[in-house]
Amino acid sequence: MSILITNIKKLVQAGNDLPEKRAGKEMSVLPSIDNAYLYIKGEKIAGFGLMKELDVLRPGLKAKGFHEIDASGKMVFPCWCDSHTHLVYPASREIEYVDKIKGLTYEEIAKRGGGILNSAQKMAEMSEDELFEASLNRLKEIACYGTGAVEIKSGYGLTTEAELKMLRVIQRLKEASPLTIRSTFLGAHAIPPEYRGRQEEYVDLVINEMIPQVAAEELADYIDVFCDRGFFTVEDTERILMAGMKYGLRPKIHANELDYSGGIQAGVKYNALSVDHLEYTGNKEIKALLGSETMPVILPGAAFFLNMPFAPARKMIDAGLPVAMASDFNPGSSPSGNMQLILSMACISYRLLPEEAVNALTLNGAYAMGVQDDLGSISVGKTANVFITKEIPTLEYFPYYYGANKVETVILKGGLL
Repeated sequence: MSILITNIKKLVQAGNDLPEKRAGKEMSVLPSIDNAYLYIKGEKIAGFGLMKELDVLRPGLKAKGFHEIDASGKMVFPCWCDSHTHLVYPASREIEYVDKIKGLTYEEIAKRGGGILNSAQKMAEMSEDELFEASLNRLKEIACYGTGAVEIKSGYGLTTEAELKMLRVIQRLKEASPLTIRSTFLGAHAIPPEYRGRQEEYVDLVINEMIPQVAAEELADYIDVFCDRGFFTVEDTERILMAGMKYGLRPKIHANELDYSGGIQAGVKYNALSVDHLEYTGNKEIKALLGSETMPVILPGAAFFLNMPFAPARKMIDAGLPVAMASDFNPGSSPSGNMQLILSMACISYRLLPEEAVNALTLNGAYAMGVQDDLGSISVGKTANVFITKEIPTLEYFPYYYGANKVETVILKGGLL
């Protein structure tokens, strides 16, 4: 099917030969076209430009046949690329939410058997089919808010069998959903209760049993470790990353959420695609990231929900770094996959300009999940993952008017959702 979108008030993040990511001052650059058209042929973006240029092309398009959408007063964006989620989970954890209100910390809840361990227990009890159906519904929900690509992690299994179950569900979601999905193996998400005091043995299990089986079934695109205080040490992390890399799994690391853990430096050392969370990021960490190919990913939803310090996004960008932002959609610390809310948080809490925030959720988000050659911008030849807004007055209005869904139409892989 071909789709022609006409009279677009503003076509955002549009251009050919765009960079694969934007860093520092360049993050405020957001190429856009006013009074534009966008032509989609099959699954790909086939053309775009000013409406006055369309008169020359329209006779040829009519001969081919197309579905036309009038976007008068509306804007068109590339779909959000959410590079960090845990949306394959067995059940919500609202009781722990009340514990947080009462003053318990993330680590205190974990020590009581809550948090990740709570989800792991329920994961073992849930069938693969039930898990798939629940997760597919979450994918449909986030797509309605404009997300077109998502990375999904395992990590709520903590046994070989349960981790493989999660990853098989993610594989099924790739086949069933129009969203672009990347899968990350996160067996090193927490220490199971039976391995307390024997952490090294659990790391051995991840390395010697889990990783080979994950690789044998080709179930993961990346490997991740929760490198932080109370979880996995830098030494644990490096051992796991090296084992994963032998099987072709590029690292992505949970780093510096709870303390200055050394996770950022470990990520740069092993050429991680991204290091994520980053609430505790100082001059040493920024220096390590500068000049690397590792994307810093900030997760505003988790910091907001856990009432934690905000990562120094403004300082990082002013130092010349790129920044991506993702939802961290999960049942314990960020129970929302609404990237429109993340866009607003980026501006309100982290002091990003609207243009910088859009770059963080599109171009840089695509880079952070390894799909920058195909997604993240409106460019000829890229996959047609775009959304049309409702009528809005300005680009700035999008993050400003938070809480309402401003997306009217979503197109994924060239098809209307």
